[in-house]
Amino acid sequence: MYNPEMHHRRTIRLQDYDYSSDGFYFVTICVHEHKTTLGRIIDGNILLSEKGEIVKMVWKELEDKYANIACHEYSIMPNHFHGIIQIKNDFEGGQTPPLQKPTLGSIIAYFKYRTTKLIDAGTRFWQRNYYEHIIRNQQAYDEIEAYIIENPLNWETDDLYTEQ
Repeated sequence: MYNPEMHHRRTIRLQDYDYSSDGFYFVTICVHEHKTTLGRIIDGNILLSEKGEIVKMVWKELEDKYANIACHEYSIMPNHFHGIIQIKNDFEGGQTPPLQKPTLGSIIAYFKYRTTKLIDAGTRFWQRNYYEHIIRNQQAYDEIEAYIIENPLNWETDDLYTEQ
């Protein structure tokens, strides 16, 4: 018999936070099973695979899809992606698409859907969830931006490092 308590996944999001709020968000999205399919790190630089190029293309197209976001610094690693998304609600939203304000979750869901479709993975390409961090001040932004930029240089000491 189905038991909803047994299949309930604990959320990693802040309980009462509005993820459509103005602000900067640092996101990390991992490839399913941490497969190194997005590229290779050579001398501290990422050499993107075809799949990595698709991820880059979709990231750059997000601003065309969502008028109220800006995509800032990003890094495509062999088995994960880091990026900073800014949500700017400088328009009045409504209750129905396309006027409603997108949430960070809906933006990431679209990003994962679109990349998976273009990659034509046939099965799951990304891990089920993603990690996010609300960037609360300029110092935090600067530290995260530096981390993203330097990530390929530090690949072999990265928590998500796997042999290529």
